[in-house]
Amino acid sequence: MTATMTDTPPPAAPKADTATRSGRSLGQILMIVAGALLLVAAVRVISGSDQLTSEGQVSAALSLAVPIGLAGLAGLWSERSGVVNIGLEGMMILGTFGAGWIGWQSSPWLGLLCGVGFGVLGGLLHAVATVTFGVDHIVSGVAINLLALGTTQYLAKLFFVDGKAADEGGNPKQSPPVDSLPNFDVPGLSSGLHSIENHHWFLISDIAGILGGLVTNLSVVTILAVVLFVGSWWLLWRTSFGLRLRSCGENPIAAESLGVNVYKYKYMAVAVSGGLAGLGGAFLALVTSHTYLEGQTGGRGYIGLAAMIFGNWRPGGLAMGAGLFGYSDALQLRNGGETVHALLLLLFVLLLAMGGWKLYKKAHWQGGISLMVGAGVLVWYLVTDEVPSDFVGATPYVVTLLVLSLSAQRLRMPKADGMRYRKGQGK
Repeated sequence: MTATMTDTPPPAAPKADTATRSGRSLGQILMIVAGALLLVAAVRVISGSDQLTSEGQVSAALSLAVPIGLAGLAGLWSERSGVVNIGLEGMMILGTFGAGWIGWQSSPWLGLLCGVGFGVLGGLLHAVATVTFGVDHIVSGVAINLLALGTTQYLAKLFFVDGKAADEGGNPKQSPPVDSLPNFDVPGLSSGLHSIENHHWFLISDIAGILGGLVTNLSVVTILAVVLFVGSWWLLWRTSFGLRLRSCGENPIAAESLGVNVYKYKYMAVAVSGGLAGLGGAFLALVTSHTYLEGQTGGRGYIGLAAMIFGNWRPGGLAMGAGLFGYSDALQLRNGGETVHALLLLLFVLLLAMGGWKLYKKAHWQGGISLMVGAGVLVWYLVTDEVPSDFVGATPYVVTLLVLSLSAQRLRMPKADGMRYRKGQGK
């Protein structure tokens, strides 16, 4: 993603997208996952904070990660076509209002569809401004965020303060309550994993708690989000449609010369982006709070963009980033300073490992700074029993900054991301 828009055409010779692959084999990925599990399990035992890998913690993290992940997936669709979408926050706001407005009047299922539809409208507006009229992508996105906020505030005052809506609990800042969408557990598996978790065995109980959180109290929208992630990966990287769409984000001039209707693919991608962001907003209104609330997105559209960048514009990495942000958010919401305090020990180990790696790579300044910061974190952990409440609320945002700073060196965005394109530009 880029904040600088120019009329300079993208490079004439696009490189294959395979250059963005990490090069890690399945065995290496499994070793990384196993190492992470061992580290978290060790921190749980040393700190005595059993909530780190509990079923409730993981279930809450999954619920908090879904809207972030959907916002990030929305950004991925848009930016793979070459359109920067800063307006994700506004499209999520439109989704929350549409879901709350229609949901209380009819059914949560229609509310879900309306939330998606409102998001699509926001996406199409962004596409008209950026693709058709060539408006700077950042300016258009910011305008959509402001427009969505103002529009929903006006409509809430128009529809929720009088008559039936007011009688059922509506007011200028929220809609009346909406019926719940169904939740379910995986029969047999949930209870068995919960029993193993309660033994607090090293690693075994940690794995049981994590798996238990992934199969307990699942919303149908969560299952839909998983399907959308897998489907997006297959569609964008395994089909000719996806190849054409990604070519619009890498080199639209070359794509046009091969017969690709660049405008059409950009419009489709940004419309899908708006729909996914609207679905994330609908999740907040229908699953998290069962009502539309003013300001309930809480910046998740921006955090979704951060997760997309962390994931290097790929669904797998994006899902990991969303899970990380959801996990840190769940820690500070469920358990407060004591559990967040245990993260200091985990942060110390990570900084120590990164510092050693940087020194091995002859990056002495970076390695030294990492070790110094790690030493400070260790001292903080040893001399305190919990993190002050003023810092606890900032945990997800601090994690966002740390993750982006650590992953910045390996990123590769689409080459034509954010650049203005005009039909026939290469002639």
